[in-house]
Amino acid sequence: MKNISLDITKTASFLNEGAVANLESAVKAAQASLEAGTCPGNDFLGWLHLPSSISADFLKDIKDTAATLRAKCEVIVVAGIGGSYLGARAVIEALGNAFQWLVNDGSAPNILFAGNNIGEDYLFELTEYLKTKRFGVINISKSGTTTETALTFRLLKKQCEQQRGKDEAREVIVAITDAKRGAARTCADKEGYKSFIIPDNVGGRFSVLTPVGLLPIACAGFDIDQLVAGAVDMEKVCGPDTPFAENPAAQYAAVRNALYASGKKIEIMVNYQPKLHFMSEWWKQLYGESEGKENKGIFPASCDFTTDLHSMGQWIQEGERSIFETVISVEEPNHTLLFPEDEENLDGLNFLAGKRVDDVNKMAELGTQLAHVDGGVPNIRIAMPCLNEYYLGQLIYFFEIACGISGNVLGVNPFNQPGVEAYKKNMFALLDKPGYEAESKAIKERLK
Repeated sequence: MKNISLDITKTASFLNEGAVANLESAVKAAQASLEAGTCPGNDFLGWLHLPSSISADFLKDIKDTAATLRAKCEVIVVAGIGGSYLGARAVIEALGNAFQWLVNDGSAPNILFAGNNIGEDYLFELTEYLKTKRFGVINISKSGTTTETALTFRLLKKQCEQQRGKDEAREVIVAITDAKRGAARTCADKEGYKSFIIPDNVGGRFSVLTPVGLLPIACAGFDIDQLVAGAVDMEKVCGPDTPFAENPAAQYAAVRNALYASGKKIEIMVNYQPKLHFMSEWWKQLYGESEGKENKGIFPASCDFTTDLHSMGQWIQEGERSIFETVISVEEPNHTLLFPEDEENLDGLNFLAGKRVDDVNKMAELGTQLAHVDGGVPNIRIAMPCLNEYYLGQLIYFFEIACGISGNVLGVNPFNQPGVEAYKKNMFALLDKPGYEAESKAIKERLK
């Protein structure tokens, strides 16, 4: 079976000769420190060999729980924020029918996502929609006190109990949380919810191959065995024994750092398959939260092409030359649609008659790549043979291991996120949360 592949040839003309090869020792040392557990943040390396450690019994438990929820629910709401939902949503959106929710025939539940914002209108409309639905909740929070998720779960828990009764609600609420500590664990134990553990040594943005991602994906009806199988195979491909020139994760980490050193400060993740929009959103958190520290780090952005070529294309082609692109290209779509001939040919498109729509898309991809390289934008290309669970599993692990290596080469701790706490402290102080009296007083003085 083929693997996803990496092409960095269209970056060479933007780098000094040997720039990537010169990083081989640094990349190897970075990966060795991950393997040895000697790198900064080494208490959060549980993801490193997670795929190959997942047992069949564990996956069966996930699938059995998903089957129960699917049988009892028209709608399943996943309550979580950041890494607690983006990975699952990325896979579900990539594999799902973009229009199925409009014509749901009841054969599978709709999977909705909440707990990732504090929008009153969003939550009001969600609770209104759920009033006529048999719904369940997957509550994903290690602490149970993350504001966005905790607020949403309190609303959904009360509504589910009111609509279904406490006994039935208990059967359709699942907690994914810490093994022993936190408000979500206390609630799950008290109420008797089915629960799964978020491993202590796996951070949220690396958690898609834990129950955090696997349960929602299984609830959506997708094959988590194949997802894990793809990740297992990529774990081998990107292993420390693979030669530098043949290791796609090592090559990606090296070329990103070489481009960064040359002044390319922004990486734009590009896809020509709209189903991959949320994969880019997951990737942005993975790399932004991992590398953006100590006034360092590539800024991760994303675009959906060809759509965004009509809004961002001008800037990418001729704006400040501080960017490079990484393109995820799906080599073979899952469906075939031929372009029809038209007798009048008013749009002048009969030259495309009989061609697959994807043929047009691929030429748009190639033409754009050539234009952007000519315009001064280095291009990296990641090719996926097709869009399925197996290759998404490969892609997820590839990005995770490359991120760990790249962050270590950059010289930061890729596994913490101290800057995220700053806004929370201010928000709690402004809301007069108990324990934040001093901060509240200081902020109110600033705002006078």
